[in-house]
Amino acid sequence: MIDRETPGTAAARLTGVAVTGERPLSGTVAEVALDGGQLVIVKGDTAPGAVRAEAAGLRWLADAGTVRVPAVHGVDEHWLVTDHVRTGPPSARAAVRFGRDLAALHASGAPAFGAPPPGGPADAYIGLAPMRNVPAAEWPNWYAEQRVLPYLRRAVDAGTLRHTEATVVERVCERLPRLAGPAEPPARLHGDLWNGNVLWGADGHVRLIDPAAHGGHRETDLAMLHLFGCPHLPEVLDGYQETAPLAPGWTDRIGLHQLFPLLVHVVLFGRGYAEQALSAARAALAG
Repeated sequence: MIDRETPGTAAARLTGVAVTGERPLSGTVAEVALDGGQLVIVKGDTAPGAVRAEAAGLRWLADAGTVRVPAVHGVDEHWLVTDHVRTGPPSARAAVRFGRDLAALHASGAPAFGAPPPGGPADAYIGLAPMRNVPAAEWPNWYAEQRVLPYLRRAVDAGTLRHTEATVVERVCERLPRLAGPAEPPARLHGDLWNGNVLWGADGHVRLIDPAAHGGHRETDLAMLHLFGCPHLPEVLDGYQETAPLAPGWTDRIGLHQLFPLLVHVVLFGRGYAEQALSAARAALAG
């Protein structure tokens, strides 16, 4: 269906509202104007289950009533229609509010580590990469077996990481029960919380887009915010800590939580991210 439809025709079909305009943004993402003046974002994807996983994640995050996300207006196997977010400049005040809301989102919880959103598939995605959600009771072994090691193996098999380099990551996985810090309950995670998925709304509220939502460790979302930078990050953390203080030593574990997304980047984008992933592994061992 995606190869026979435009974002505009998909939006009209899924919302039941006539389309008056369409502006491509990137790839199969477009801004579409509906009759009556409402703007929506239409996203297409041919990967099996990808848009349904994203829609389920958005709804699960919205159900917490904390961090704001664009509303879902329509979804099928290949197309997703959501609210358009009018953006503005980041501000310290919005950052503190975002930190508080993110802490509340995490505290809303999940049934287990690796639990997918209700109605979401077990075989989901983080960006363009597959991400399998297999529930488990304890975080350290789940993180090693379901997040880090699958991507380490893919990187080694592809020749992007050498076998000798992989040993430092394997040591991290072996020591995860000791490195993980105090036990935490499963948190409701955005799951791909890099700066590009944080929209600073013109109304002073942050919106989160493109989730890879699942039950996980709350420090993972915060480590993702550190990975590629985030405006007013100190204020975000102040708001978070006011609401739900983090366990002692959490900053020493940032590299541990960045290991998975960095290995995803190694697999998707090549050798350029290898040294950063290895540095995160060494930092985790030294933490």
